[in-house]
Amino acid sequence: MGKVINMTKKILLKENLQQTYQLNGDENLTHIEQKVRTEAGEGALRLISKFVDINDPHTQVFSTSTVFNIEKFERKSISSVVNLKRINDLRRINKFFEAINENISYGTMFIGCAETLELRHKRLLNKFPFVINRLYVLGDYIFKRVFPKLPVTKQAYFALTGGRNRIISRAETLGRLYSCGFEVVHEETFGYLYYFVARKIKPPAYDSSPSYGPVFGMERSGKNGKKIKVYKFRTMYPYSEYLQQYIFDKNNLENGGKFRNDFRITTSGKFMRRFWPDELPMLYNFLKLELKLVGVRPLSRQYLSLYPKELVALRSKYKPGLVPPYYADMPKGFDEIVASEHRYLEKYRKNPIRTDWNYFWRAFVNIVFRNARSQ
Repeated sequence: MGKVINMTKKILLKENLQQTYQLNGDENLTHIEQKVRTEAGEGALRLISKFVDINDPHTQVFSTSTVFNIEKFERKSISSVVNLKRINDLRRINKFFEAINENISYGTMFIGCAETLELRHKRLLNKFPFVINRLYVLGDYIFKRVFPKLPVTKQAYFALTGGRNRIISRAETLGRLYSCGFEVVHEETFGYLYYFVARKIKPPAYDSSPSYGPVFGMERSGKNGKKIKVYKFRTMYPYSEYLQQYIFDKNNLENGGKFRNDFRITTSGKFMRRFWPDELPMLYNFLKLELKLVGVRPLSRQYLSLYPKELVALRSKYKPGLVPPYYADMPKGFDEIVASEHRYLEKYRKNPIRTDWNYFWRAFVNIVFRNARSQ
């Protein structure tokens, strides 16, 4: 009888153990881990745990859209920051990122998420029947992407929505992070949410007048190294200018000196770059005498840092131009572009008028008859 009882106990104990192991693992998770998994899902929990210890009392984990919670940080006691709230729902995204930067030490990790433009389109296309989904995506884009940018509709939009559920692209998400002093070390997507892992590397840029509209000014190097604003129609997502080093590190350069697989370029931007209307606002710089008709490209500080120092010094002696020597020589790589510009500048130094005349007509033939285009 005793043996039967003991055997029954063993069977019951075994069944209890099997039931325990068949549970979804909640008993092995801490309270905060369970909360994160409930809020963000299993994949997000694994990602976050890979980079930070969320059980560390010095790790700040929250789901907030207000700066108030950030400003209560004590810098020395913070080892990492995790926000489970989508940045799409932040009224002032940069102010939020800046507040985090200001209240953490260098090297501190910051993990957040967004529903990017690309993932949002995918979600909406899968949500509604064909045709209806296309119309819905178009209306959604106009109201939640275009309206927040236009001065005429911006105030009304934010009054109605409070800035929640805005559309933001991956490029803009990354650009805002870099402009606010973070370096992105990892990106991953779960379902329709994009997660970024970043760390503080410098103070924020505190860009008081970020370019968000259809026409924007790019800071470029002019004659004698003077900083000038060169104007173009937008072909990239906002804040893309902060991602040049990121794109170079990830993608390198292609023929023509452009970045390969540049996800910062919008669909309409690809069209404009092919057929030139994006360049029209540069005529304003031409009328201000900041640019001449033919000359080397006006470059950003980041792109210029790739050039040999002697060519940088030579470039700074002359005005940049609307029509670069690239379209006359059609070089096939970065080294050939450098050689082409060096040849042009040496010829221009000796005979400015003849050089620009010859380069202009060579470029004209290549553009009109040989279909040379900006990428």
